[in-house]
Amino acid sequence: MTKRIVILPGDGIGPEIVMQAVMVLHEIGDKFNHGFIIDEQMIGEVALDAEGCSLPDKTIAKCKQADAVLLGAVGGDPNINRWKNHPTGDRPEKGLLKIRKELNLFSNLRPAILYSELKDASPLKAEIIGNNLDVMIVRELTSGIYFGKKSRVTDAENDEETYATDELFYSKKEIRRILKTGFEIATKRNNNVVVVDKANVLESSKLWREVTAEVANDFPSVTYSHMYVDNAAMQLVVNPKQFDVIITTNMFGDILSDEASMITGSIGMLPSASLGETTLGLYEPSHGSAPDIAGEDIANPIATILSVAMMFRYSFSMEAEAAAIEAAVGKVLADGYRTKDIYTDGFKLVGTSQMGELICERIVNNG
Repeated sequence: MTKRIVILPGDGIGPEIVMQAVMVLHEIGDKFNHGFIIDEQMIGEVALDAEGCSLPDKTIAKCKQADAVLLGAVGGDPNINRWKNHPTGDRPEKGLLKIRKELNLFSNLRPAILYSELKDASPLKAEIIGNNLDVMIVRELTSGIYFGKKSRVTDAENDEETYATDELFYSKKEIRRILKTGFEIATKRNNNVVVVDKANVLESSKLWREVTAEVANDFPSVTYSHMYVDNAAMQLVVNPKQFDVIITTNMFGDILSDEASMITGSIGMLPSASLGETTLGLYEPSHGSAPDIAGEDIANPIATILSVAMMFRYSFSMEAEAAAIEAAVGKVLADGYRTKDIYTDGFKLVGTSQMGELICERIVNNG
């Protein structure tokens, strides 16, 4: 089996962490007799520098021809903000939003899994975390307030009357397809769904609730409920074990998944998969480009490596390969190795490249 994979290293720590993930990819290929054609393309600030836009047409075309896409990170240094006055209004982050839209990747899966070896790295008390914490957040990805119409009206006579608007838009079709994805995932887990919204205020959330009732009829084995987003944010830190699958909007999912990642000890541990109606998926860590530590060999590559595991599971339907990567990560953590973001006294501090090498060794040696 040969698969074509486009890699988009991107900005900041992106090239470092993607390099380790590609090493893991090749180890899995050797172990399970698979071949990979790796095609590197540009996105983000590096693309703006080289091509004048955050997502070149060539990148889009190559991604559409691929079996899967692996992304590192997008974004420049916010303290410098070199692209504030770009003539087209482009900026690095727009490349990420556009590639999701171009590939029609409407669902974002963000599993927040707490490895038992990292319980001490979680900010929550042990009795709150419990054992085997595993929450799947299913986030709508190509609609909502991030993609709605935006405007600003300036009052020349009274600056205080200047205002800005961001449209929050959802169609029944967009809501239905993300709910269906979440419910299907729940049937392979614990058959429990919480749909997070703000239906006491937002008309769009009321529509989400109506469509949820319709979709739920097709999944009689799944128990579902609704929760306001402010309560969900609180419940994630008070009683995270109550959640199995959370389905929510683009903006709410963005916020809640970052919160959930910190429960696991570090956002450097959180992979993600962006999927559509075909097997083509975009896989990336949930963290940003961290330009302040780029090139220092201290970034945690585990989220990117676990994103490769998700690639095998969701785009290639290769569960054994995915499980082998996850087992190798667990064994390295059990052996006491930690990158700086998850390090505490008594463990073995390693850098980006060494963490990747250690995981590769465990794949070769069956964990």
